[in-house]
Amino acid sequence: MSTALAIRLFLASAGESEAAVIVGDIHSADLSGETRRNILIPCGDSPRPRAYPVTPGRYLVSATLPSGLVLTQNAVAVEGEETPVDFVMTDSPYETHSWQYLMGNIEPGRVYHGPGRIPLARSIASRSMVAPLAGPDGSVPETAVDLTELATWIGDSRPTSWSFASMLALAENDDAPGLAVARAIARGEPRVLPAPDARGEAVTPLYRFGPSGPVGTPDAPVGERQFLVVEAAGSLRLVTLPLPWGTREVEVLVNLRQSPTGSAVAVAVRDPAVGAGLAYMSQGALATAAQLFTDVEGMLHSTSRNPIGAAAGAYVLVGTDHSADETYWDPWLERLSEGFPWLSDGAILRAVRLLRRASQDRRRARDGLIEAFDRGIPYCTLGLAWLIDGLSAFPDDPECVRRLHEARRLSWLADVREPFLILDLRQGSA
Repeated sequence: MSTALAIRLFLASAGESEAAVIVGDIHSADLSGETRRNILIPCGDSPRPRAYPVTPGRYLVSATLPSGLVLTQNAVAVEGEETPVDFVMTDSPYETHSWQYLMGNIEPGRVYHGPGRIPLARSIASRSMVAPLAGPDGSVPETAVDLTELATWIGDSRPTSWSFASMLALAENDDAPGLAVARAIARGEPRVLPAPDARGEAVTPLYRFGPSGPVGTPDAPVGERQFLVVEAAGSLRLVTLPLPWGTREVEVLVNLRQSPTGSAVAVAVRDPAVGAGLAYMSQGALATAAQLFTDVEGMLHSTSRNPIGAAAGAYVLVGTDHSADETYWDPWLERLSEGFPWLSDGAILRAVRLLRRASQDRRRARDGLIEAFDRGIPYCTLGLAWLIDGLSAFPDDPECVRRLHEARRLSWLADVREPFLILDLRQGSA
């Protein structure tokens, strides 16, 4: 047997072996061994370890979580043996939320179950859906929220509602309840979702969506674009759902507990291959995300199966490949843009790529940015940032300036910590 380190990460979620893959490094601790960067670490309740050949010696193994937290383990590689290196993240507050915990969307169990003070940030930028006041001892009481009216699903939205102007108008209507906002977007009647019945979801309800809509509810008509409206204690958020994502499920976590970190509403795609890559992407760690989006070219080549996933992979590809000349994948960006007119991300990616190439076609890039804006808000939060950057390159063009103004206004409502666009339409009392 060769000398190797067998690495894996344990989660608390039962029955979710190989639930995700994250990125890490192997560093020689005695300077006599090898250093291996960007290794892939399988995660789950009983994941099969991935073995990495090394020379005998002492090593420091690190695992970089999507939240930015870095876990480390010391290991001694013995000649002719596979040395196990096990990371443990079984302190999720609820077993059903292990994926969300791995993605950095929820805090450890002690925050929800342990005694003592919970740190609160005074900035409105901290996560706050309900934001109960702390008691004299510093503890934060649970806040009763009617979960039967918390989330409203829009399975088939009107294309006119995707526009920047329509979204900004929703934010200006401070008095509209969540159901009214949902009806303003929906083509038909939106669906108020029942309260999740899993343990612990009174504080952290977790909604799951599949190709046919909310999991566990009757199928309903599904259109090109789906949204979720989340309303609690006067706060109202509009969530872009990245559906369909092939056959994979999408989770939406609503965290009603006040905290200085994380987002009040978080979206995660239950894709074992690239789920963590989406979280890395939202943190700006495109090079790390690229280690998981290893088949971006394949995703772009077969866009019809998962155009939203292809767009997400293309953000990583365009953001990390700085080729100035035309590449063999440029035509695939053209196909992504032309084949899915409802997907503004495709037009954004093509236009930004045109701006970055050595032989810039500024007129085509300018027209592409205008087209992207006119298609409506993007799915990916990074797309909004790139659209703003692109439009800023044309400060003397009235058509670009007008659109830039609206895109910037909308960006003030966006949660930039999330991979998919979530708009804070109303902060309420939080």
